[in-house]
Amino acid sequence: MRIVSWNVNSVRAIIKKDFIASVKKLEPDILCLQETKAAKKEVQKALLPLNSYLTYCNSAEKKGYSGTALLSKNKPVKIIGSINEVDNDKEGRLICAEYSNFYLINVYAPNAGQKLERLDYKKTWNSHFLAYLKKLASIKPIIACGDFNVAHHPIDLKNDKANYNKTAGYTQIEIDGMDAIINSGFVDSFRFFHTKEEAYTFWNYRFNAREKNIGWRIDYFLISEKLINKVKSVNIHPEFFGSDHCPISLDIDL
Repeated sequence: MRIVSWNVNSVRAIIKKDFIASVKKLEPDILCLQETKAAKKEVQKALLPLNSYLTYCNSAEKKGYSGTALLSKNKPVKIIGSINEVDNDKEGRLICAEYSNFYLINVYAPNAGQKLERLDYKKTWNSHFLAYLKKLASIKPIIACGDFNVAHHPIDLKNDKANYNKTAGYTQIEIDGMDAIINSGFVDSFRFFHTKEEAYTFWNYRFNAREKNIGWRIDYFLISEKLINKVKSVNIHPEFFGSDHCPISLDIDL
């Protein structure tokens, strides 16, 4: 099984940038999208060319903001609504699909804000999200993927010292949030296989950051420890464009 995760930074924009061809090249069995920035009907319309997939959406109440979508070739056992447990502000940040032997959680974690004005909110959100993970993990293993909006270690961003506790995505509060997930029985699957590789999944649109490879690794596959021996490969795909993020993939025997 191949699972692909991609923050598309507006599904209606990326659809005009060879997105469908990119998905066909990536060949996912399940495709998880974040930051769709569109209402459910608009997301479904944009993704109509991917008609070999079943499409599930969670859109924010605020127009043109946040949002997630999950496309699956095989029908999940069910899609679990979690808005009351994690996303009380109805920002469309999470979709959970239950399959026969695992849960797949597609997540777009909040950004702490340009001036860290949402850092307290993100700390609370992370706490709710962790409780949700623990609840589901008590039933069956989990694959949680998406944009977690945090670089976990210095190797995960280009300029770690300049950004530490100054920039959203690399504050100690956010790092602690990721530590809490890892310490609760989850594995950062990319770093498990690529222990010392400097690889990024996000580049700011400004300053020619992508051309200079001044980036951040903030997109992850976090998986239950009991699944790690089933993982064949985890990869980052910077060769695919259309967003300020690139897709990431997980190949696993399930």
